[in-house]
This record gives sequence, C-alpha cells and structure tokens, in this order.
Amino acid sequence: MEGVLWYVLTGTRGGVNRARILRALDERPRNANKLAEDLDLDYKTIRHHLDVLLENDIVRDTGDDYGAVYLPTDRARRNWDTVEEIIEDAL
Repeated sequence: MEGVLWYVLTGTRGGVNRARILRALDERPRNANKLAEDLDLDYKTIRHHLDVLLENDIVRDTGDDYGAVYLPTDRARRNWDTVEEIIEDAL
C-alpha cells in the first residue's frame, strides 16, 4: 500500500489535488459536489481524482452515485503515517 500511496499522490499529474482531497476527507467525509466547492476545483476534476483514489483503494464511497459520500479506506488509515508524510512533502 505504501508504494501505491506514493505513486498516486506524488508520482502522477494531479497528485497534489489528490492529496488535498484526501486531507479534506480526513477532516470530514463529504460528497464530490461539496469537495469541489470546498477545494475550489471543477466538479469533473474532483470526480476524476476520486475515481483514481477509489481504483487504488485509498477512498471508499457510501450511498448512491451522485450523493455518495467519500472517506478514506481502512487500508489507507492503517498507512496514515505515510499519507501524512506524503501530504507534508506535496503541499
């Protein structure tokens, strides 16, 4: 998981936005629309980054597609020290 976190959050374009999203979801779970508003990013951009985070088992969703609320997975939580280290470097 540690390698996946480093790759997704620093090894690709958009890593900084994914780190911002992950930090926001750590503070409080929310849906894509609220993330877009809170992070001042386009909704489609947020959806793209959420899809990457979902595919890599870093976040999970609850609820239906449009109103789904996102939060970090248990797997990501178990590696939160690495997440914090990456976020400090990225942001």
